[in-house]
Amino acid sequence: MQIFDSHTHLNDDILLPDAKQYIEHARKLGVVKMAIVGSDRKLNRLAIELAHQYDNLYAIVGFHPESANEFDDAAAKELKAQLADPKVVAIGEIGLDYHQNVVKQKVQHHVFKRQIEMAKAAGLPISVHNRDAFEDTYDILKAADVSSIHGIIHSFNGDPEWAHKFLNLGMYVSFSGVASFKKTKEVHAAAKETPLDRILVETDAPYLAPEPYRGKQNEPGYTLYTVEAIARYRDTTPDVIADATYQNTLRIFGIEES
Repeated sequence: MQIFDSHTHLNDDILLPDAKQYIEHARKLGVVKMAIVGSDRKLNRLAIELAHQYDNLYAIVGFHPESANEFDDAAAKELKAQLADPKVVAIGEIGLDYHQNVVKQKVQHHVFKRQIEMAKAAGLPISVHNRDAFEDTYDILKAADVSSIHGIIHSFNGDPEWAHKFLNLGMYVSFSGVASFKKTKEVHAAAKETPLDRILVETDAPYLAPEPYRGKQNEPGYTLYTVEAIARYRDTTPDVIADATYQNTLRIFGIEES
């Protein structure tokens, strides 16, 4: 079994000091590749450094909606240069977060749209953060016509109707540990209905640890438990889900295996 953690934060201060050990533990659980996701200038740089340090790691760089106030001309210039790095496979995580409204929604919209345009110019997919902002996230993606670059709705936490709406825009849907929680029935249904060639898995570590580790610190290796949960909902084997999500992640990130 080979699993690709399509969205993890091994560059986070909590995980970074023991990155090597987490990578080794992940491999023992079948998680052989992972995308390290940035969200501001510091974390973007660390994502790229890790990706160059380990062959099986890749970087996603961009400005999280809660870091949108930091996205000035200098940050945009640096991000544009980073997109040319061969280990950078997407722009992210970008999007909208209305949960606490740390940054004004108008600013979030502007930075989200600007980074989508940068992704188009670079020919890279996008990794999209959406928290309590389904309608506006959908409207911005639809207006931007992201079908030419595709993208990922990361850590999807909606119902099948929303999953299909994003899929119809050409997006992929990625499921985190939330899909393993007992009471997230709508997410279970979405994981069951998402086409096998458009589904991804992730940890979003160190956050959102899946069952049986819910409430504890997450790590990339725990992608295995999300794979197992999705396999149960779809009445299939973990091997089938692991293989499909692995191939899907390679495809959307444009990774060619030797």
